[in-house]
Order: sequence, then structure tokens, then C-alpha cells
Amino acid sequence: MMLPRAVLDGVVAGEIDLAFRRWNKRMHVPGGTQRTSVGVIRFDSVDVVEPEDISEAEAARAGMTLDRLLEVLGRKPGDVYRIRLSWAGADERVALREKSRLTPRQRDALVDQLAGMDARSKRGPWTREHLELLASRPSELAETIAASIGREKLPFKADIRRLKELGLTESLRPGYRLSPRGLAVLKHLRSLDPD
Repeated sequence: MMLPRAVLDGVVAGEIDLAFRRWNKRMHVPGGTQRTSVGVIRFDSVDVVEPEDISEAEAARAGMTLDRLLEVLGRKPGDVYRIRLSWAGADERVALREKSRLTPRQRDALVDQLAGMDARSKRGPWTREHLELLASRPSELAETIAASIGREKLPFKADIRRLKELGLTESLRPGYRLSPRGLAVLKHLRSLDPD
């Protein structure tokens, strides 16, 4: 679910704890979470409501006036859902990517994970190539880097997100770069290269 930055900031501050959406089917479940630019947002409850049952106080808890909320909800078909939100904490990947001092066991586990990602890939090994690309081309547009290796932008970005899950990369505006953890892993991989 896309939440504007002002809403996200309001959730973190405890000023906003509701959102309303029209969906043809439930898009989130109670207890689910979503990573955002401000950390992890939790969906505490997700209930179908009738638009006429939404109160002015609930609209204010969503950061809107009731008139404005009903106007926005009136633009699309589907059921109206009331989603109770809370801030669940910082994105754990942010702390993870700063951990560049790896024990041999942690380092070997990461290398094994990368090898597994390469082994499962239908197009062959890619993780080392992508780490090298981001190390040498930080802040460059994903589309430009992808085109330079004959890839489409969206599949390339999906691969970078897989590396991000391991704490190896971080997003910039524009592009990406290796995190301190990613740089440490790449340094180790280079050390394994035959002379």
C-alpha cells in the first residue's frame, strides 16, 4: 500500500493511526507489515466499512477531513477498508547493512547465500557481477547500468532488491551503492579470486 511521506511521518509520530482504501479484494491482513522509507509499518486491523459509517474523528486520524476522504474514496470502485496502522520500528536492513565486521561464519554464510542465488538463476551467476557494478557505479541510474549488461531495468532492480535483503546494498536517489557490509563481502569475494 502506497502511503505518502506525510502520512508515514504521522504514523511514526503517533498522530496518524488509520488509513482508508478502496480495494476489490483485501490487500493486507491484520498483523502484516510493510517496509517504508520511515521504517516498518504494521497493519493492526483491516476491516470493511461503509463510507457513511466513517466519522470525522476517524478521517482526522487518517490525516484528512471527512469530505476530502470521501471524495478520494469515491474515485474508485470496490469495498472500503479501514486499516489501523502503527509504527513497528526501524527497517532491520538499515542496521544490517552497517555491520561490515563479519565473523568468518557470517561471511561464509553470506557467500553461501549468494552462491545459492546464482545456482537458482536461470541466466547463470549474477551476484558478483552486480556487486562489482554497484561498487564501480554508485548513484548511476538502474536503467543505465542494466542496459550496459543487456538487461531490462525491472528485472535488474529486482536482483538488486535481493541483495538489499541481505544488507549488501542501499538505495540512493538515483541509483544504488554497496553498503559497508556489501563492500566487506565484495572484498572477501575478490580475495578468493585466483591470482
